[in-house]
Amino acid sequence: MALADQVPVNSGLGAKSTGAEVIADRDLAGKVAIVTGGYSGIGLETVRALAKKGVRVIVPVRDRTKAGPALAGVAGAIEMADMDLGNLPSVRRFAEGLAASLPKLDLLINNAGIMACPETRVGPGWEAQFGTNHLGHMALTLGLMDLLTRTEGARVVALSSTGHKISGIRWDDIHFRVAPYEKWQAYGQSKTANALFANALSRRLKASGGHAFAVHPGGIFTPLQRHLSIQEQVRLGWINEDGSPSALAKAGFKTTEEGCSTTLWAATSPALAGKPGVYCEDCDIAAPTDPTSPFARFRGVEAHACDDVAAERLWTESEQMLAGV
Repeated sequence: MALADQVPVNSGLGAKSTGAEVIADRDLAGKVAIVTGGYSGIGLETVRALAKKGVRVIVPVRDRTKAGPALAGVAGAIEMADMDLGNLPSVRRFAEGLAASLPKLDLLINNAGIMACPETRVGPGWEAQFGTNHLGHMALTLGLMDLLTRTEGARVVALSSTGHKISGIRWDDIHFRVAPYEKWQAYGQSKTANALFANALSRRLKASGGHAFAVHPGGIFTPLQRHLSIQEQVRLGWINEDGSPSALAKAGFKTTEEGCSTTLWAATSPALAGKPGVYCEDCDIAAPTDPTSPFARFRGVEAHACDDVAAERLWTESEQMLAGV
């Protein structure tokens, strides 16, 4: 799962394909899925598309007062169960409960995340973006491994981001205990961690026929931006001073229906069989970043997010972190 494996398969889909279009011809009836962050943004659209195809979808929820109304209008077999990715005891309770009650788990979609938040600590002092986006999801996945490995063809999708280009893993100071906290560096590191996690997990699912993939969903206006002021979003070029989408956003950002499409493609496409651990974007395997392209900041995948050695080191160090809590 090195950079050389990042070869597009020419799926015939693209950035503007919707999730419903991606799975229109998939027979998913009777499958079981867990979707973290499944009650807002692209997570909600992922749940909606899967449930419409007959998938039993379980949504971990941190706040039932928000999740209940959001999911109330979604048709299909949808269940809620309490879980907070930043609280490992709650993650373990959730995983243990489902491991004991579910007969199988076809899809685990690690969709939830936080972005560019003020310095916050979770667990035993972990930096919150790394702790939530990566370690929380790793703890969840490990708790469900028996289910995943006994389910034929199980798939795990880890939502990464083009933000991985900002930073590799800061091996000497992952949790910003020495260097001053920088919210975008922390976010970039967490998104690299998501990609490396899928890389390492794919090897651990191989024997049972399972796969894991990393996904960049694209630029989408969702609650993920809640920690960014209007002024910062203007500086980033996402919105105008009156709060309306900028020309850049209108040209390049996706709707939530389009934003869930690569997730659903990675979760269901037969074109990815035998291509474990790859990083995907726009309903295809992403090519390595072309440094000469004017879109290099927004497209492609960096070598540091596809490094097998780094993936195994991160897995080992993350297991050690989790063991201490």
